[in-house]
Amino acid sequence: MRTERKSREHSAWNESERLKAVQAPVIPVVGDWLRQTPGAISLGQGVVNYGPPPEAREAVNKFFSDPENHKYKPVQGIPELREALAKKLSAENGIPLGGREVVVTAGANMGFYNALLVVTDPEDEIILPVPFYFNYEMAAAMANCRVVTVPTDESHQLDVDAIEKAITARTKMVVTISPNNPTGAVYPEEALREVNELCAERGVYHLHDEAYEYFTYSDAKHFSPASRPGSEAHTIALFSFSKSYGLASWRVGYMVLPRHLFEAVRKIQDTILISPPVVSQHAALGALKAGPGYCRERAAKLAGVRHRVLSELRSVEAICRLSETEGAFYFFLRPETRLSSATLAERLVREHGVALIPGSAFGVEAPCGLRLSYGALDSGTVVEGVGRLVEGLRAIIRKS
Repeated sequence: MRTERKSREHSAWNESERLKAVQAPVIPVVGDWLRQTPGAISLGQGVVNYGPPPEAREAVNKFFSDPENHKYKPVQGIPELREALAKKLSAENGIPLGGREVVVTAGANMGFYNALLVVTDPEDEIILPVPFYFNYEMAAAMANCRVVTVPTDESHQLDVDAIEKAITARTKMVVTISPNNPTGAVYPEEALREVNELCAERGVYHLHDEAYEYFTYSDAKHFSPASRPGSEAHTIALFSFSKSYGLASWRVGYMVLPRHLFEAVRKIQDTILISPPVVSQHAALGALKAGPGYCRERAAKLAGVRHRVLSELRSVEAICRLSETEGAFYFFLRPETRLSSATLAERLVREHGVALIPGSAFGVEAPCGLRLSYGALDSGTVVEGVGRLVEGLRAIIRKS
């Protein structure tokens, strides 16, 4: 009897049903394939190939000289960083802080989770255009929210009519990302204004992710919908130092939110984090002293890499559809195959030594999709990786 009772008790020691519904994080899965394939090149993870500016390093060195820096700091971020961010937002994004607050976060991912918790209740809905950033879908499942997906067009641009039709009485937030992860699409100002106005009319929050704000090419222009007059009460904007200033491992970003949500977000951060890492905030403050020129100079170099990647990919246009998007450092490929994206991605690593992220992670089950990132490596290695990709697509699709 005692043994039977123990067995019954042990069988109940499982993870929550909520977490079972969350997809496995795809980056570690692809990372395992890479570790098992010596010499493979990763065109997967979305990071840049440069580090932070000297001003960030100097700020960190000075950090240790003040004993006060090793104590807890304000939940919303240190005052000097918040003040610097307010100036940056006004000067670069056209976002004044009247009626809004800036909250420093542990990366834009935390800013998104803050937003979910502060505006939704269980079973509420958020709208995500497809392909979507996988961590956002995962976060929604953890918060007991329902994701409602809407299509984008063949160039991965927003379908505002589809967004409007998807809004219900349970919709709390429409999410847009531009420049986009995973597609690299840059949404034009007109489309973002239209979405923002729609959200205002329907009483829905508009969350806009601007983590890739400096990474635009050709004639594409970045636009912040929070700069639209009348957007103060319903617009949340997310930013990050991870890509722009090469501070990915420091986990520092920030969110701009309506003032009426400020105290509730402070509750969330105080519970989950207490305060963003103070040393990272000082690094961010130093990075801001370097200014946007640091980011734009490096984005200009990536433009050359982007051009070389496109030249290589055009050789497989007959078997792989590609939209020549003009932002971030991604392309989203649509190979002509009946294989699942996960199967194709794994075979590319194991058989041809090149890693991409399967489209299923971004909500694309069919047709097959792959995200290619060209930001993390030097141009020579990227071109070598794309060469392997081209060879692999030809070989695998011919056999399938």
